[in-house]
Amino acid sequence: MFLKVVKVLSIVIISSLMLIGCGQSMVSDSQANLTNIGGEKKFTIVTSFYPMYVSTINITKGVPNVQVKNMTKPETGCLHDYQLSPEDLKILEKADAFVVNGAGMEVFLDKVIQQQTQLKVVDGSKGIVLLKDDNGEENPHVWVSISNAIIQVENIAQQLSSLDAAHADIYKSNADDYIKKLSALKDTMHTSLDSTPNKNIITFHEAFPYFAKEFNLNIVAVIEREPGAEPSPRELEDTIQKIKDSNIKALFAELQYPSKAADVISQETGAKVYMLDPGVIGDAKSDAYNDYINMMEKNLETLQEALK
Repeated sequence: MFLKVVKVLSIVIISSLMLIGCGQSMVSDSQANLTNIGGEKKFTIVTSFYPMYVSTINITKGVPNVQVKNMTKPETGCLHDYQLSPEDLKILEKADAFVVNGAGMEVFLDKVIQQQTQLKVVDGSKGIVLLKDDNGEENPHVWVSISNAIIQVENIAQQLSSLDAAHADIYKSNADDYIKKLSALKDTMHTSLDSTPNKNIITFHEAFPYFAKEFNLNIVAVIEREPGAEPSPRELEDTIQKIKDSNIKALFAELQYPSKAADVISQETGAKVYMLDPGVIGDAKSDAYNDYINMMEKNLETLQEALK
């Protein structure tokens, strides 16, 4: 009798332990399922260089689970002849979308597309009419025109909305808010620059044709079409003569591309060298939302001083 009672108790205890174990397993599975249903996969966006980063963080501001990372280092500037590093490729491997300026700025883009076949490329310059230089080459510096920057914001927002449809309304709302700020900036600059009698300028790089077209400035000469390519003595002489003939009082260089030729021309003609910023350098900080607007406002101050 005693042995039978012990046997029955053993069976009950073992059964209870099995039920507890199953119960724990079922709770764990249920919690895992709830986590999978309630959680969202992080949507990682990589931008090619700083102007695209600033536009993209404005468009994605407050969007859940979206991470924006700039691929290139702060001092990179324009992507002329930029070579992808192994670190760049690792960053792109983890990206869901790659936001680029387009228009030929990212010379490495074909390589990226070939190697990262699943990567979605967001083209900021889609539909923008490109300007050509004297050799027929298309100029990729479209963002330096505020009107083009607005088109790029629209392009990026539309394409991100297609890739991440769940947050399309936020992308559009953010883009609309940022475009309002850009439009107000453009109006302010037109009010100031449209009445400027002196429209002739000389620049040291090909970054400003779109800007000049927007504000009806006349680029008489571009001294260094490629950064770091100093003009020949003949080109330098021709530029000096153009400045004297056009009575130009200001030369416009860029902070990231200092030029020895600028000092020579300034000494020979008396024209003062001013700095214009195409907005290609920045450290991708979290409060960079207004960097493009701040840059343009500073350019306006420079032009007001130089062209008065």
